Amino acid sequence: MIDQDGPYHRLLDSLYEGLYFVDTERRITFWNRAAEELTGYRAEEVLGLRCADGLLVHVDGEGRSLCLGGCPLHQVLADGVSREADVFLKHKDGHRVPVRIRVSPVRDFEGALQGAVELFSDNSALLELLQRLRQVEAEATIEPLTGLPNRRYLEQSLDTHLVGLDRYGWGLGLLMLDIDHFKRINDVHGHPAGDQVLRTIARTLEHNLRSNDIPGRWGGEEFLVLLPAVEAETLRAAAERLRAMVAQTLTAWGDVTLRVTASIGGTLARPEDTQATLVARVDRALYRAKQAGRDRVEVEGA
Repeated sequence: MIDQDGPYHRLLDSLYEGLYFVDTERRITFWNRAAEELTGYRAEEVLGLRCADGLLVHVDGEGRSLCLGGCPLHQVLADGVSREADVFLKHKDGHRVPVRIRVSPVRDFEGALQGAVELFSDNSALLELLQRLRQVEAEATIEPLTGLPNRRYLEQSLDTHLVGLDRYGWGLGLLMLDIDHFKRINDVHGHPAGDQVLRTIARTLEHNLRSNDIPGRWGGEEFLVLLPAVEAETLRAAAERLRAMVAQTLTAWGDVTLRVTASIGGTLARPEDTQATLVARVDRALYRAKQAGRDRVEVEGA
C-alpha cells in the first residue's frame, strides 16, 4: 500500500483525479490532494477511518445508499474484479458531488489481495452536458404549449412507421382531430382561454390511448394520433372513444367552464402510401366529419 509520506506521495498528489487506498478492512491508508479538493476532507481527517464510517456515503442516481448494498469498493475486495460506476459522494459541507469512480484491487508481488484503490473524478460537467443535450432534444420534439410531440416529431414517426409497413407489413392507423368552433373560444374568452383548452385536450388524449400510440399537436387546433398495429374496427373504436372523452372534458376558466367537441377523421396506412398521401387522406376524412355536422367520426374503410 502507498504510504502517505512515502516516495510516491508527490507523484500521486499531482493527479487531477481524487485517489485513495484502503486495506482489506476498508481502512483508508492514503488520500491524495485531489481527493481533499473534491471532498473537502483533509488527509489527516480520514486516514485510519473506514470508508463506510459515514464519510463519503456514496449514493446512486436514485439516492440509494451504496454502503447498505452494492458498494463497488466492497465488491472489489470481495472478488478482486475491477469496477466502474457513476455515483454521488457526500462533500464535507454536506452537498452531493457527482463522480465517476474506478475501483481496482491492490495485490502484493505474490498476488495476495492487500486492499483496493479508488480513483474518482468530478462528473458535474458531463452531467450538465447530458442534461443540456436532453433539453435540446426535448425542445426539438416537444410542442411547448401542450407538452405533446410536435409536428416535426410526428412527421419523423410517420416516416418510420411507413418504412415498417413497407418492409414488415406492420399496420398503422392515423387519426386527425380538430376542435370544433375553436375560433369562437378565442373570440369570446381570449387566446389564453383557448390555450388552456388545448392543454386540457392534450391531457385527455394522453390518458385515453395505448402506451405505444403517439398523440401530437399537428398545428393550430388540430391533433394527430399514430396508432400502430390496428385494424379498421379498432381504429374506429379508438376514434369514437376519443370523441366521447373530448365531449366530456371540461376546462375551468375564471367563472366559466368551457366545453368543446371534436371532429375526427381516420384512415389505415396502405403499402403504397407516402406521408403526403396518408395525411391527405386522413385530412379528407376529417373534412367529411366536419361537413356531416361536427362532433363526429369518419374513418375511411371502416
